[in-house]
Amino acid sequence: MGGPARFYAEPATVEALREALAWAERAGVPTFVLGGGSNLLVADRGLDALVLRLGLRELARTDDATHATLSVGAGHGWDALVEHAVAADLAGLEALSGIPGTVGATPIQNVGAYGQEVADTIAQVVAIDRASLEMVTISAQECRFSYRDSEFKRTWRGRHAIVEVAFRLAKGGAPAVRYAELARALDGKPTTLAEVRRTVLALRAGKSMVVSADDENRRSAGSFFTNPIVARELAPRVEARARALGALREGETMPAFDAGPGRTKLSAAWLIERSGLTRGTVRGRVGLSTKHTLAIVNRGGATAREVVDFARFVRDHVAATFDVRLVPEPELVGFVPGELDGLVDDAP
Repeated sequence: MGGPARFYAEPATVEALREALAWAERAGVPTFVLGGGSNLLVADRGLDALVLRLGLRELARTDDATHATLSVGAGHGWDALVEHAVAADLAGLEALSGIPGTVGATPIQNVGAYGQEVADTIAQVVAIDRASLEMVTISAQECRFSYRDSEFKRTWRGRHAIVEVAFRLAKGGAPAVRYAELARALDGKPTTLAEVRRTVLALRAGKSMVVSADDENRRSAGSFFTNPIVARELAPRVEARARALGALREGETMPAFDAGPGRTKLSAAWLIERSGLTRGTVRGRVGLSTKHTLAIVNRGGATAREVVDFARFVRDHVAATFDVRLVPEPELVGFVPGELDGLVDDAP
């Protein structure tokens, strides 16, 4: 979905990446670093830029008494890394199984699922400064990770090309079972890293959130909206509104999770579904997944414009119902001023 890149290259070495960035600077062409493309929506006109898909896939390991650090090239497949870590009995990534994409993209939005985030284990990020072409090493603390966010999405947006990420993983560590749905699936029993991985893959498959060629919901950008984080005093008002509208059954409570001092995280999927937009809701060639309301699916032949329009419809519907504004999770590129109005609050 979406239009073409004006220029495209797949640098397989750091030096080739530098050469590509230097060429773009001389030519006055902007650059865009592409990961796996799984959390991305490109405008129908395409992207007037040099698109770079990194071929850096090296993996090196160093050990101390209790931990192993895996230094991984940005182009390495994310799930392949998780599989490798689990097989090596290294804890810290197991609940992130089945997420498509590449390693280099994970620090940018602090990828997370089922109670884990990459911020839990990232030791450092190595990148090229696009202006100076110098290599820089950035500590996890400097990244200032938060929920689906980092400095790479804020003040550093467009500044770096990530070439390597180092993860510090616990040798023989206990698996992370912090998420209620995962704990229920495991029946609360002691388990292994491998069993957590198998269970997460099964849970994701049940929501059409793993790559599968024969899944009717396969053409999506994953979760289209992040779970909203609101002021703690707002959450009871949202729940009261849901109850008044009949969106909560007798004895049922709205899912809500602590998100730090004075903040509460709500479930975007729950808000969408309880606003009346059920799984499988369709408008033309675009609709919600039949298995998960967070995924917007191309039912065949849809344009990026149609996806944006449908996402705006979902956002408006939830805002009108619960007075909560959802924020898109995928990166939206190639759009011009006005096209994302009503979907992204700070749209260009």
